[in-house]
Amino acid sequence: MDSVMASMKIVFALLTFITVGMIIGALLQLAFLRRLEESSGTGFPSFRRTLGSQNDAFLRLPGGVSHWANDKEAEVLRLGFVKPEIISWSPRIIVLHSFLSMEECDYLRAIAEPRLRVSTVVDTKTGKGIKSDVRTSSGMFLNSDERKYPIVQAIEKRIAVYSQIPAENGELIQVLRYEKDQFYLPHHDYFSDTFNLKRGGQRIATMLMYLSDNVEGGETYFPMAGTGECPCGGKTKKGMSVKPIKGDAVLFWSMGLDGQSDPKSIHGGCEVLTGEKWSATKWMRQRSTS
Repeated sequence: MDSVMASMKIVFALLTFITVGMIIGALLQLAFLRRLEESSGTGFPSFRRTLGSQNDAFLRLPGGVSHWANDKEAEVLRLGFVKPEIISWSPRIIVLHSFLSMEECDYLRAIAEPRLRVSTVVDTKTGKGIKSDVRTSSGMFLNSDERKYPIVQAIEKRIAVYSQIPAENGELIQVLRYEKDQFYLPHHDYFSDTFNLKRGGQRIATMLMYLSDNVEGGETYFPMAGTGECPCGGKTKKGMSVKPIKGDAVLFWSMGLDGQSDPKSIHGGCEVLTGEKWSATKWMRQRSTS
């Protein structure tokens, strides 16, 4: 019995020694990583710090060398800036913080402003755009020539990478302006007519990009997302909403993983209370739209 007790004491001592050693090793490793992050500038909260112009806005290594020095692909994709946040799995909704630069937002607004017209909705019988009281904004579409501009091409490529849908499956970008008291009642982006399915098939996803700041109201509202309540145009409603912040984008899917249209993807634009809400929308199809 004494020998058994002695053996157990030895085993217990060894286990204690190993456990203490592992804890000390983990603490030393954490301290090392913290020093590494502080020296490289890649740790939080410095991970997304501003480093000057967009061309220099990448994570830096010791000595001031850019982590993606001269990497045009990283510049186009805004690596180190874009921060995805999944807010709903059903329907599938992702907020992409800092998706656009401030210069890109202003650029799209400048192109659009002289050509804004009263917005329309799709007629389910003819597939053509008609005026409707459910949508009170003004807007315009970039044309095929503007789609070839370098800044627009960069935005289109970024959309394709983050959505994993080829750029050629996307429709032309639409820019919208919502003024005070304007709104868009809840609706689906997928088509319920056959006319619009002929070119590119069904809409499967939408990228909604915010181009202006200092807006009260104007949230993007998903009444069938989540189980709580959210603000919408100064009111509290059931569902989930996203505040329009300049540079942010909302990516959501109109089709589920089963390939069927998702009724839960219904969404709307809440009433603008003060300021102007500018946004740019990119709808993506099942096939090429060209």
